[in-house]
Amino acid sequence: MEITTNIPVKRTAQSRINEVDFEQLEFGKYVSDHMLVCDYAAGAWKSPQIVPYANLSLSPSTLALHYGQTVFEGMKAFRMTDGRINIFRMDKHYDRFVRSLERMCMAVPPKEIFTEGLSQLVDLDQAWVPKKAGHALYLRPFIYASEARFGVKVSDEYRFVIFTGPVPSLYTEPIKVKVETTFIRAAKGGTGFAKCGGNYGGAYYPTQQARSEGYDQVLWTDASAHQYIEESGMMNVMFVINDTLVTAPLSDSILDGVTRDSLLTLANDLGYKTTERPVAVAELESAFAAGTITEAFGAGTAAVVAPIQVIHINGIDYRLPAYHPGNLMFTLKNKLESIRLGTDADVHNWNFVI
Repeated sequence: MEITTNIPVKRTAQSRINEVDFEQLEFGKYVSDHMLVCDYAAGAWKSPQIVPYANLSLSPSTLALHYGQTVFEGMKAFRMTDGRINIFRMDKHYDRFVRSLERMCMAVPPKEIFTEGLSQLVDLDQAWVPKKAGHALYLRPFIYASEARFGVKVSDEYRFVIFTGPVPSLYTEPIKVKVETTFIRAAKGGTGFAKCGGNYGGAYYPTQQARSEGYDQVLWTDASAHQYIEESGMMNVMFVINDTLVTAPLSDSILDGVTRDSLLTLANDLGYKTTERPVAVAELESAFAAGTITEAFGAGTAAVVAPIQVIHINGIDYRLPAYHPGNLMFTLKNKLESIRLGTDADVHNWNFVI
């Protein structure tokens, strides 16, 4: 199809922005006025449109409801210090979106629809982008199999939707995590690297169990022997061991986190030692015994960094040293935020300023 660079817009008759308390935001509570919708059928993507945010109408036999063909991305737009709006690392998010869709045998929207759709949608609802430090406009592109047919099959029809909403920062206080050695998030050859719905639904039960024991999240381990750390909840996880920033290498069971990649890049830019290698549970136990582990944190779009204060391993709570503003995680977080806000040079061309 010929991609238009001017997506038609149907504006809402009445904005809901006055319902939002921007000083007391709750993550996921508020949704902006408009959304983008684009359908795929008969082997082609149709013309996208931006319409007022509203409920979707689905047949009970919609394939996504039964067989799990649904993929999403999580992104953010920021209000820069000069008042402009920046969509962060749009290209890398699109590339990951494509990989997830291909793994789930789903139609891939042209990059022009993704890029121009996000740009126009954010520009239209730019009043929803928070001004408060640490807050952002969360962007949720997603695709689901929309064909109404209850047989087990790869769908021939899809709907692509993008909606947005203002959010605060998450995990501002250090969290407690439990190393999970019974349940798994993903296995080799599976869909762990994809942002598909089943990865998240399957993680709820062990996470709820950990929370009932007093922990905020789990540290997932490998599926084969539970010997190596893979992720923290729905985030990548990083450690500072022997003054080196350490994180597990990417694989088909670990998500290629955009924040993970950004923090590693910035750490290298600033001259810190980094390494991507397997991190054994036993290594963490030894590092705690030797006092060589000084930081542990989750890294993801929602939280940026989530400091970890306690790691529960084999019945023992290991406590990290008290954190302070000079910790590496906060140095990297502050550097990243300065780039997003336009106060530091964007040498890697991560910002898409509208």
